[in-house]
Amino acid sequence: MVHQIDPSFVALPLRALADAALARARALGAEHADFRLERVRSASWRLRDAKPSGSSDTTDLGYAVRVVHGGAWGFASGVDLSMDGAARVASQAVAMAKLSAKVIAAAGSSERVELAAEPVHEDKVWVSSYEVDPFSVPSEEKSALLADWSARLLRAEGVAHVDASLLTIHENKFYADTAGTVTTQQRVRLHPQLTAVAVDGTTGEFDSMRTIAPPVGRGWEYLTGTGWDWDRELDEIPALLAEKMRAPSVEAGRYDLVVDPSNLWLTIHESIGHATELDRALGCEAAYAGTSFATFDQLDKLAYGSSVMNVTGDRTAEHGLATIGYDDEGVEAQSWNLVKDGTLVGYQLDRRIAKLTGLGRSNAAPSRTPRARAGAADGERLAPAGPGRPVDGGPDRGRGRGIYVVGDRSWSIDMQRYNFQFTGQRFFRIENGRLAGQLRDVAYQATTTDFWGSMEQVGGPQTYVLGGAFNCGKAQPGQVAAVSTAAPPPSSGASTSSTRRRRPVDDRSPPDLPGARGRPPGKHSLNTTQEAGR
Repeated sequence: MVHQIDPSFVALPLRALADAALARARALGAEHADFRLERVRSASWRLRDAKPSGSSDTTDLGYAVRVVHGGAWGFASGVDLSMDGAARVASQAVAMAKLSAKVIAAAGSSERVELAAEPVHEDKVWVSSYEVDPFSVPSEEKSALLADWSARLLRAEGVAHVDASLLTIHENKFYADTAGTVTTQQRVRLHPQLTAVAVDGTTGEFDSMRTIAPPVGRGWEYLTGTGWDWDRELDEIPALLAEKMRAPSVEAGRYDLVVDPSNLWLTIHESIGHATELDRALGCEAAYAGTSFATFDQLDKLAYGSSVMNVTGDRTAEHGLATIGYDDEGVEAQSWNLVKDGTLVGYQLDRRIAKLTGLGRSNAAPSRTPRARAGAADGERLAPAGPGRPVDGGPDRGRGRGIYVVGDRSWSIDMQRYNFQFTGQRFFRIENGRLAGQLRDVAYQATTTDFWGSMEQVGGPQTYVLGGAFNCGKAQPGQVAAVSTAAPPPSSGASTSSTRRRRPVDDRSPPDLPGARGRPPGKHSLNTTQEAGR
């Protein structure tokens, strides 16, 4: 269904405000100026044991002016929807640029801000793909559905508590710049989530099982069966949780891993997405979020992973949280290679970094320069297997002694995006190529290149799932953005070990892991209970 831009947003004095701001910036000598006005409505509902525990419904509206003046950036923002107010904000942005130029000169630098060229996009309108705007559905209906789902779980034997939540976003954005680009966009996204908790009344031990349905760029239809089978997932959770409560703790050793997209999306995002932000690789994030091991001198050289590894940056995927028509610099959304056949071949870059490094056009991966609601690392996806590439039919095919990882939970990664540790919602033993019951207390640990270098097979298109999060944080001042990451499940032969008894890493392959000897070190499985307590 094709939707129109919300009439109440279009009725705002968008063009008049932009014209006033851009005219003032030009008159003050700005080499470039852009104007962006956003209205973002966010609403959430939370239930505890099928009873309401909180809700919110807020709308943020404001605009920002960004300029390049004297070779330096200047920024300012405002909420006064008058022509004089917009012109005043533009004057403040120019004043900030002049001050920045003085500071830069005083520091002995001669670097000037220049932007890569971008075709002019005149009067473009883009609306994300959804059927039913979630804000058109009464709040009572949303709460009633969450309560019904919670009650279904609570009726199951062994489920002691249920938490349920729903977050919905409706975002409108207007952009104009001095080159002549003018875009108006609208995005809808939502994230439903339920967590069932089991408690052993004798021992007091407890554990949880959360839905693995990802947040999506869809509308209310997502909760009524389009894009996800909620009935099936809710029916499966009680039995899975009961099995998890009885499951043995993981035994230290070396295993193959098969990682479900519901877990792998986060590993991709953290170890590839952030690591391939070129501003970060150049050192621009060092003071806040760190740098990257994938430095610029390694472009087209670094062996990021095995030859079956292909990763694409993509801001065009339907229903992606990061999917857009045009970015915050007026650049049209694109798809491009980050890793090809295991080699680093691209980065995420904005217009300034593209010009600075000689890489040509920006690929619409948003800048981290300070501005309201700038994006974060967006749209990474591990490509599904295609003709001539290995295909794994599922988690229980072709594996020897291993672990199948489902759902994300906690994670940790260093400041260069190189050493990491991830846990999950549930873990299954793989024995003789078949699933053989759940394990508890598992975490896998690796370096980025060892992890991806040990990848042997990649699932086909039928296993491909688009995941993501609403809350990727980055930059100074801190900014948060919705991000998408998609993947089929890969499988690999990799080393594992445990901190279970604080013993040294055991690099020996188990006897029943075919072909594991001679591989580079890969993922290490930890026993999280023994390591840090339940």
